[in-house]
Amino acid sequence: MELIKTKGCESHSEVVLILAHGAGAPADSPFMEELSVALEREGIGTVRFEFPYMQKRRLDGKKRPPDREPVLLEYFSGVIDQIRAELGSESMILVGGKSMGGRMASILASRQDGIDGVVCFGYPFHPPGKMDRWRTAHFPDLNCPMLVLQGTRDPFGKPAEMTGRERELDGINLRWLEGGNHDLQTLKSQAQTQSELISSAARDTRIFVDERLQA
Repeated sequence: MELIKTKGCESHSEVVLILAHGAGAPADSPFMEELSVALEREGIGTVRFEFPYMQKRRLDGKKRPPDREPVLLEYFSGVIDQIRAELGSESMILVGGKSMGGRMASILASRQDGIDGVVCFGYPFHPPGKMDRWRTAHFPDLNCPMLVLQGTRDPFGKPAEMTGRERELDGINLRWLEGGNHDLQTLKSQAQTQSELISSAARDTRIFVDERLQA
């Protein structure tokens, strides 16, 4: 199983975040690369991997839709088992990812134990423009704390759209990043850049670990 590990995963393995990619971009996309570097600055090692459909794309260059959910979950679970075996019980293992990857991480955390926390960067609360298809039914079943870092311009879930869903979001730590879209990109008129929002997301992840998981 091909894994991309930051140096911090080896040197400070106390906290390691297994990061899954989104539906359309690979594990080494610019966003995932920059996020991994930002997390390492905060003392969080990362491990990235690619789902089977993305591995096939890398081999032949053909775009494919994501694998079916059971395939994604089984593969993700296998990565968790591998990292846990490598690091041992002393390490804190978090799971998360970009968009679809974060959603799969949260579903796993609602179905199995042994996961210390979930961190999602741009959670796909619903498909853009389809408010009748919310993807939060499993949130009450989470077996660990969960943090969502969400841009306020994200078409997959904006602040105003959370009204009326307080009950299902009650156990979730939802942190809004002002002006960010689904990739945390900002408008040219905004003072903060995408890189600054990614750094903020990494800092918030560190705070989440320190306050919710290590307290």
